[in-house]
Amino acid sequence: MSDVQGSSDSRFDGLREVFTSQLATGEDLGASLALRIDDQPLVDLWGGWSDEAKTTPWQRDTIVNVWSTTKTMTNLCALILHSRGLLNVYEKVSTYWPEFAANGKEAIKVRHLLSHTSGVSGWDQPITLDDIYNRETSTALLAAQAPWWEPGSASGYHAMSQGHLVGEVVRRVSGRTLGEFFAEEVAGPLGADFHIGLDPKEFGRVSNVIVPPRLGAGIDFSALDPDGPSLKTFTGPVAEASAANTEAWRRAEIGAANGHGNARSVALVQSVVANGGSANGVQLLSPDTIKVIFDEQSNGVDLVLGIPLRFGIGYGLPEPATLPYLPDDPGICFWGGYGGSMIIVDTTRRMTLAYMMNRMSDGIIGSPTSAALIAALYEAVS
Repeated sequence: MSDVQGSSDSRFDGLREVFTSQLATGEDLGASLALRIDDQPLVDLWGGWSDEAKTTPWQRDTIVNVWSTTKTMTNLCALILHSRGLLNVYEKVSTYWPEFAANGKEAIKVRHLLSHTSGVSGWDQPITLDDIYNRETSTALLAAQAPWWEPGSASGYHAMSQGHLVGEVVRRVSGRTLGEFFAEEVAGPLGADFHIGLDPKEFGRVSNVIVPPRLGAGIDFSALDPDGPSLKTFTGPVAEASAANTEAWRRAEIGAANGHGNARSVALVQSVVANGGSANGVQLLSPDTIKVIFDEQSNGVDLVLGIPLRFGIGYGLPEPATLPYLPDDPGICFWGGYGGSMIIVDTTRRMTLAYMMNRMSDGIIGSPTSAALIAALYEAVS
């Protein structure tokens, strides 16, 4: 096995032991783990292998597609604009994107996009991944279609569409694409190695995602209502996980799913929320905007995933029935990526934990490996 490298504060020896053990047993192939408290990096670990053949060790600067952890980066961009007074998340989407009012969507608000409650959780057919890679095509299609349920009445996970919806609002307000805005206003000032739309010059340090044979086995597509939001979301479009290893996917700006980074960069960016709005001396959010994140928008069985979920504005909130290993604390927000990546933001403890890996489990939110790491973290700080 490629040895675990990096540093960790002795208070978190138990966390390091879990991370090391998961790599040693093969539960993880290659992974990174980072913890920040009070804007200080206390854990920064990486190890294992960057490739399935185990020929290339996971390096300090290895990055990987983090799937829906990207959503926290995209939604942070919208919250930054809200904090600056350029965007109001409680305002109608059509105020900023007039075309979006078409087909019964005139009442949808930006907060609905940020909380998966807009009713636009995917694209109407026909739709392909090539369409998703084209920003103008994909956003025009979303603007033209009708919602699949009453906006604001319930959540329905916007698996692929959230990044295009929020990203287009960001573009309309800022005049820059989502990837450009993130690079210039977030990653650049913070010095964070995270990308939404990856330059080919960075491809050499990307670890491919490893797709398990049973990925998605928990979803019985034949049992889903053919006219319901769940099947329409998962087939609008059908996204094979292996697509993440292609050049077209990496270069596109898919704000719901194709961010590339590692635990260090994810923890650094999201520590802005945990640390009162700033990180590395850069203020990006106001305290009032951080409060907005915890304004609960939905609490119930998600119409797409079929499990109990709670959403604030831009982030998930603890739900004991679905995530029993996450403390039911009103100061915690989080989200995770397809296959197991996870970011926990704890404003009570001014603490941010990030875990990014290349071997995917068959979970949509979290995995046994992320659950074990979160449990070890809270054992250390309890």
